[in-house]
Amino acid sequence: MKAKASHAARILLGLIFFVFGLNGFLHFIPQPPMSGPPVDFVGALIRSGYEFQLLKATEVIAGAVLLSGRFVPLALAVLAPIVVNIVAFHLFLAPAGLPLPIVVLTLELFLAWSYRSAYRPMLGAHVQPDAASEDVALSAHGSLRGSHS
Repeated sequence: MKAKASHAARILLGLIFFVFGLNGFLHFIPQPPMSGPPVDFVGALIRSGYEFQLLKATEVIAGAVLLSGRFVPLALAVLAPIVVNIVAFHLFLAPAGLPLPIVVLTLELFLAWSYRSAYRPMLGAHVQPDAASEDVALSAHGSLRGSHS
């Protein structure tokens, strides 16, 4: 049952980010009119010349990754700050649109919990580099040193 719920949550979250990310470029879903601080905020993202496009491209790619079922923990980690900002935007600037961000946050948290074993190593307070990583770094450093002698 939990596997089916995780699968459904992954597909739904992937679709949300893929579709709304694409909409940022193609404008196929009409947006409700905004005024005041929400317009100022979105306008600043657009006027930056890159931030809005980077955000929407990240949403499309991460949504596609979630839909593919590959690298799901990575996609969730990349989307986490975006989800926080979407919720904060609606909480503080456009509360009428808060229901969908709450669904997105719930899906993100559920999936992060479902994939928690993938995050356990990076959440350690005192993590040491892998011995294999050190060996590769040392051999690369040694071979570089040897080639310059």
